[in-house]
Amino acid sequence: MKKTIFLFCILSISIFSKEKLSYGDIPVTKILYVIDGDTFKVDIDEYPPIIGKNISIRVAKVDTPEINSKDPIIKKKALLAKSFTENFLKNAKQITLKDIKRDKYFRIVADVIVDNKNLSSELIKNGLGLEYDGKKKPNWSLKN
Repeated sequence: MKKTIFLFCILSISIFSKEKLSYGDIPVTKILYVIDGDTFKVDIDEYPPIIGKNISIRVAKVDTPEINSKDPIIKKKALLAKSFTENFLKNAKQITLKDIKRDKYFRIVADVIVDNKNLSSELIKNGLGLEYDGKKKPNWSLKN
């Protein structure tokens, strides 16, 4: 009987631990600056300063070229992606973070919804980003 209860407890813990945690939708109060096409810093006033000020957000489901690339074509595209993201966020009336999680580097990753448009979809649609699942990054040198 003790073994049965123990097994039930272990199975219950493993079942519940696989449940997806939801943090709800979080409104961004202020865009501080854009790092590159798929990363930016924000303030979120509804949280205490220790977790709501100067927070880095990684846009989910997209990869943009790296600004520090030595390839001038990739670097140019990276600067275009950064500029696109800056303008997209700067002109927004409402920015919401959805489906928030941590990536393998413990960064905050979220779907970024800007005035009802998904930022990752817009980057991809405009040729400035590629679909990214969080695993192996796309090779931008092959996409030129």
